[in-house]
Amino acid sequence: MVQAYILIQTEVGKASTVADVISRIDGVVQADDVTGPYDVIARAEAPSVDELGHLVVARVQRVPGITRTLTCPVVHL
Repeated sequence: MVQAYILIQTEVGKASTVADVISRIDGVVQADDVTGPYDVIARAEAPSVDELGHLVVARVQRVPGITRTLTCPVVHL
């Protein structure tokens, strides 16, 4: 299982709505509003890197109100 944090910037005033919509996407484990340079941080998991990429590009990035994402895969060193 591949896990990642998805750091999300949203349009002004859209963070709560974006977090709510993203939290319902299959493969997203958690989505929270945060303060700082990003507005929402989500934790996602998928069986492979390719499927994780598909989840982010095909599902998460299409949520209305998102302006930018940064995907940070979890590594176990």
